[in-house]
Amino acid sequence: MILPLLLCLPLMTTPTAAFEVEDGWNEATQEAVQFLLKAQEGIDEETVSGEWPYEGVYRERGQIPPGYRVGGTAIVLRALIETLPVKKIRLDAADPINVALRRGLNFLLAESCKGPAMGVGFNRGYDVRDWGHIEALETLLRLQQMKKIPESLLADVQTRTRELIDILVANEIPGGGWNYSRSRRRNASSPASPFMTGPAVMALLRARDLGYPFDGNVVIRALKTIEEARIESGAIQYSTQPERATGEVFEALEGACARMAVSELALYHAGMNDLDQVRFAVKAFFDHWKWLERRRAQTGTHNPPFYIAPYYFFYAHLHTARAIRVLPEKEQKAARSRLLELMWQVRDKEGTWNDRVFPRSAAYGTAMTLMALHSPKIPLPAKVDLDELKQWGNMKKGATKEKAEEVEAEVQVNNFQKVSFVHTFILIVKMIDGVGKLLRSLLKNTSI
Repeated sequence: MILPLLLCLPLMTTPTAAFEVEDGWNEATQEAVQFLLKAQEGIDEETVSGEWPYEGVYRERGQIPPGYRVGGTAIVLRALIETLPVKKIRLDAADPINVALRRGLNFLLAESCKGPAMGVGFNRGYDVRDWGHIEALETLLRLQQMKKIPESLLADVQTRTRELIDILVANEIPGGGWNYSRSRRRNASSPASPFMTGPAVMALLRARDLGYPFDGNVVIRALKTIEEARIESGAIQYSTQPERATGEVFEALEGACARMAVSELALYHAGMNDLDQVRFAVKAFFDHWKWLERRRAQTGTHNPPFYIAPYYFFYAHLHTARAIRVLPEKEQKAARSRLLELMWQVRDKEGTWNDRVFPRSAAYGTAMTLMALHSPKIPLPAKVDLDELKQWGNMKKGATKEKAEEVEAEVQVNNFQKVSFVHTFILIVKMIDGVGKLLRSLLKNTSI
């Protein structure tokens, strides 16, 4: 439990002046969009799809794993659709921007569930496929929310969305949640990763908003693993292991500040915490940002003293930006101003953002920054009641059945009305014809 004294502290200990660089951000955004469009890979005149792979140290047979390719592409595509003017997004148009968007979407449709590497299952002790599934799901859902799917692709997008949901549910760790690192034994229990579980919960809640059915208990179990990862200081463990909580190294606030915002935000959406805990998570990010910055664009992964990995840097900024959204309006302005200031500080001279030593990963960092920048206009999923969530899958299936029956009844009524109209019309025609015959007969037999 978080100490009451800590909860009473303000979000930021010293007031921060408004970060007034709107013109600078506008220009920077345009440069970033142009960079992302040019960074799309795997395209030529004959190619109908293209990707923005995330590059890290992990390889599979010397190659970037499919989960990184799918996840990176999903993130960049989502950043572009959230950043570009809505009126300009027409994926069936022939201009260069929409062609690039269409290619990115085609890549997700083709690769996000492509087995065996992206299907149901887990490969050895380390597998990033579900990271790709989560990000692809979030992107496809946002495209549907924005009503930006071309009619020719709508059925494919809906099918792939359902498949992504089903795969995530099937790949749940026994006991709840998700992790890219698990026991090598099949179906063995492993600790969940709040880093992965938090975004998965948020994506599934958005899927619920759009009416996609799934077992809501999967989300409840995932949330409980996040809740169990919170230790006395308010820090969130790197992986859920309550029996091994130390509050040090990985679990120190300095080491946990990148994953606290997304964890508390997910819990908040299910009514499993309160705004004080979200506020504390946002405050921890600002208080310990310098430790994240020290590991940005460095080699290695988890280095002492707090075992922070470079690739948590922009992840933390995006999810902190999302968490700021649920704070009282008067607190949002100061927090957002501070966040913009920090992101501006780490902008590269090329006009990009990168938390890795790999130039290729600038696409990921730039995309995450753009989404953090535009977070005020990106809707969060609706808050959910746990009791309703328990019944969500069954309720939705029932509702779907009822709707189908309703539609069928309407069709039958319409058909009956059509048949009745035709029948009536035929009767009228026959009556007119009969009257005509009678008149002709009378005229024929009557002398004038």
